[in-house]
Amino acid sequence: MKVKIKRLDPSVELPQYQTAESAAFDIAANEDATISPKEIKLIKTGLIIEAPHGHFLLIASRSSTPVKKGLSVPQAIGIVDRDFSGPTDEVRLQLFNFTEQPVMIKKGERLAQGMFLAVDHIEWEEVDQIREQSRGGFGSTGGLNG
Repeated sequence: MKVKIKRLDPSVELPQYQTAESAAFDIAANEDATISPKEIKLIKTGLIIEAPHGHFLLIASRSSTPVKKGLSVPQAIGIVDRDFSGPTDEVRLQLFNFTEQPVMIKKGERLAQGMFLAVDHIEWEEVDQIREQSRGGFGSTGGLNG
């Protein structure tokens, strides 16, 4: 699959798969920054990425980022819609510092990973009844309550 990408800074490396069987490609910061304790900050990537038709770009934290940096993506994932790919639509990494210390980020640090997923648009079918039985509450299959 070919994906359109524009570098806003010629020194930015294109996202790369780190192994032949990696599911996602790494995305790096394009700036030095400091994230204060308990702060959420948007970090520039220097990239505009246009997802292929029928797809969106999913961004998640690299598995090592919380352990090594004390940073996480605050909503667990980021979704970049295909139409967020105009001349000023730079992909940014939304990161949360969950530590008690400032966290320094260096340009070129790989902090997130991305993958393209297919989009299925649905139609709502409004009904008067759904099903006869309810499954149970939160954690009912053996989690918190069972």
